[in-house]
This record gives sequence, structure tokens and C-alpha cells, in this order.
Amino acid sequence: MIIRVLSALALTGGEWVIYILALCSVMAMAVMIERGMVLAKERKDLRRIQELFLKYKGEGDYAKLPEALIQSVSLAGVVISGAFEKIGAEVESIEEKVLAITLRERQRLETRMIIIGTLGNNAVYIGLFGTVLGVIKAFHDLAQSAQAGPEIVMQGLSEALLATAVGLLVALPCVIAYNVLNKKIDDILLETDSMVHHLLAEQKSNKGK
Repeated sequence: MIIRVLSALALTGGEWVIYILALCSVMAMAVMIERGMVLAKERKDLRRIQELFLKYKGEGDYAKLPEALIQSVSLAGVVISGAFEKIGAEVESIEEKVLAITLRERQRLETRMIIIGTLGNNAVYIGLFGTVLGVIKAFHDLAQSAQAGPEIVMQGLSEALLATAVGLLVALPCVIAYNVLNKKIDDILLETDSMVHHLLAEQKSNKGK
């Protein structure tokens, strides 16, 4: 029974695989656009917080910063607000609080990134699967037609290779987008971490006085 099902699948050709890849490309594009918009907002709010941070640092009064971050829902705003909630506690306690918030916020920023990561790694193999099915069907058609020439096989092979080409077209943008979006997330985390460490240094300095 299983062999019959697999044989029937093998003879369907690779055309349906191309439709699956097309659907995957639409889904991946939607994720790229949505994550790009989210990270653009994160970056914009990070720049605003950095300006406030430098302003209050110059005035020597970080105490005004939490009030300015009340409405912020970005990673930088949430992490720094969390750090201020622990100001006055031991530095180790602040670091643990910040780490917990940072991990949670990073998970939020990486939501649905697994989709483009998975397609970037596997779309080519999906396309190759379609090519293999197409090749099987081409040779089956040749075997079934006694008067057919090599042109039937060549036509079938050209159609089969289209699936691999589509797989590459889906995979390459996904790999690029995944790397770019991950780099943006890492940059946001790094710059936020830099501000938090300034706060921790200030806390240690105040405790030493």
C-alpha cells in the first residue's frame, strides 16, 4: 500500500512542488516585511532613548530617564526600565533582572524568524525534490511511449529543473533577509547592553562613595 502511494506520488511530477514553493515565498516575504517594520520601530525608539541617555548623562542625573521611558515598549525601553526598577539593589541582582528581560525581549523580536530561516536552509532541497519527481515522470513517459524520442525526456528534464531554480529563488532572499534581520537584532541588543552597563558602572560608583 505504501509502495503504491509512493509510486503514485513519484509520477505526479514536480509541478505541484513549484506551487508549494511559491506559497512559501509569499509567506516568507510577509515575515520579512513584518519583521523589518518591527525592527525599524525598535531602531527609531532606540535612537530616541540614546539621545535621552546622553542628555541625562551630561546633566549627571539619570533619575529622569525612567519617567521618559514609561510609554516605551521597545526592547531598549523595557530593558532599561527594568534595570531602573532594581537601582539601589546589588549590581548582580540588576544584571540578573536585565538578562531575564533581554532574553524575553529577544524572543519577541525573533518571532516568526524561524520561517525564513527554515526556508533559507531547505527551499533548495524542496526544489530538488520536485526536480527528482520530474525526472522520474519524464523517464516513465518515455518508457510508456514506444514511438517517443529523446525530446520527450529533454522536455521533461527542463520542466523538472525549473523546480530547483524556483527553490534557489526562494532560498537566497530568505538567507539574506535572515542574516540582515539577525544583525539588526544583535545591534539593538549590543547598543542597549552598552547603556545598561553605563548604568551599572554608575551604580557601582555611587556605592563606592
